[in-house]
Amino acid sequence: MRVLKYTLILILFFDTSNFMINAQDAEMATVSELSLGAEPEPEEESKLPFEVSGFVDVYYAYSFSDEFPSLTTRPLPTSFTETTNSFSLGMANLVFSKEGKVGFVADLAVGPRAEVANGFNGTTLAAIKQLFVTYSPADWLTFTFGNFGTHVGYEIIDAPGNINYSTSYMFSNGPFYHTGLKADFALSEHFGAMVGLFDDTDSKFDFTPGKHLGAQLSYSNESVGIYLNYIGGKDVEGDSLSSDVFGHQVDLTATFQVSEALGVGVNTTSKTNAVAEGDNTSWFGAALYANYAFSELFTLGLRGEYIGDPDGEILGATDGSVLSLTASGNFHIGALTIIPEFRVDHSPNEVFPGDGGKLTQSLPVVLVAAVYSF
Repeated sequence: MRVLKYTLILILFFDTSNFMINAQDAEMATVSELSLGAEPEPEEESKLPFEVSGFVDVYYAYSFSDEFPSLTTRPLPTSFTETTNSFSLGMANLVFSKEGKVGFVADLAVGPRAEVANGFNGTTLAAIKQLFVTYSPADWLTFTFGNFGTHVGYEIIDAPGNINYSTSYMFSNGPFYHTGLKADFALSEHFGAMVGLFDDTDSKFDFTPGKHLGAQLSYSNESVGIYLNYIGGKDVEGDSLSSDVFGHQVDLTATFQVSEALGVGVNTTSKTNAVAEGDNTSWFGAALYANYAFSELFTLGLRGEYIGDPDGEILGATDGSVLSLTASGNFHIGALTIIPEFRVDHSPNEVFPGDGGKLTQSLPVVLVAAVYSF
């Protein structure tokens, strides 16, 4: 009996010891897991010395006309959606950039939208949308040297930067980019200025003798941005049969964040072609923009634009005018935006291509675009 008693005591002792050891191991494991959860290992920072971003866009447009305006027909309602009844490519865009006292931007793009915007088709220059370096010797001064987007106008080349997918007449007939040197000045917390010296507008080289002058005055705060812009210079070099032509464009752009959901924009521009020996010609335009974010998933964008062209510079008919109305839905699915859009352009004159090759006063178009940004 005594042997049995001691045997039972030993068995109980070893079982209890094993239980305590297992419990201690479990407690240490739990503490270790809690420590890992409370202090996660820091994520590895990007080893790239620059930022990478970009986007791609595609669309399908349907015109209620047998013939849709293109870059070779007038009037030109938009620069980048000139095909209809076809699944069409927009642009593939890749941007390498670095900010700081010394920085750079290499903005490369391919596709039909890029070819129209960048020019120089058939060469490697057609893939360069922007290519410039920056230098900020002081907080209030930044120099930009190279090829960069224009300061004129409300809309930009990049589809993600516009609330409407199709572009306005003012954008399509205004400058896209400049090549040269500009200086941006921060005059105060809210006021700024820019002056620049450029080659020919929308060109990466200077074919016409002389330089273009660009300038901007700006005011901005958390809810308001107002920009007064100018670009001017010799557009045509005269000869024995024709005179020099100097272009002068004055442009006003303003944005107002009325509420957290509602934003309003205004753009008005006037372009004058001053002929050295002859009558000057001109055109002007004004547009009102509105965007309302119903939720994080959907934003509605509206644009109303009026173009006056007394000399037929962009519409191809004297005393011409166009009223263009556009409504664009923006459905946000993560980095993807789906944009169904309806647009109608109307003129008191028969200036739009219609059925059977006849001209008509109105041109309605519907399209659906997809834009993915990264």
